[in-house]
Amino acid sequence: MHELGIATSILDIVQQYVPAERAGLVRLVHVRVGEMAGVVPETLAFCFSVATEGTPYRSAVLAIEQVPMMGRCKDCGATLTMSTPTFWCPECNSPRVQLTSGRELDVLDVELDDAAP
Repeated sequence: MHELGIATSILDIVQQYVPAERAGLVRLVHVRVGEMAGVVPETLAFCFSVATEGTPYRSAVLAIEQVPMMGRCKDCGATLTMSTPTFWCPECNSPRVQLTSGRELDVLDVELDDAAP
């Protein structure tokens, strides 16, 4: 389950930007996960809750934005929404399709509670 390692890395990133004395104010950690990132979003969310358990960041919840697999044909320029990793353009029948999204695994931002510590 590599999602636990990813969740731990996300927590490390949060700890870099939110000092421990403000850790209890962290409410949401927004991440973007592509369909082809090899990550199961539900498992990542669970693993993040396990990684934060017993830490000052335990109130943090992972908010996951799933990014669809998209491509662009290098021959005709068509933008494609891909349901499978089949790199073949349905518009011009070209095999020269470049993946433009779907591999993301990004921490976007951290949302803090407005209440004073």
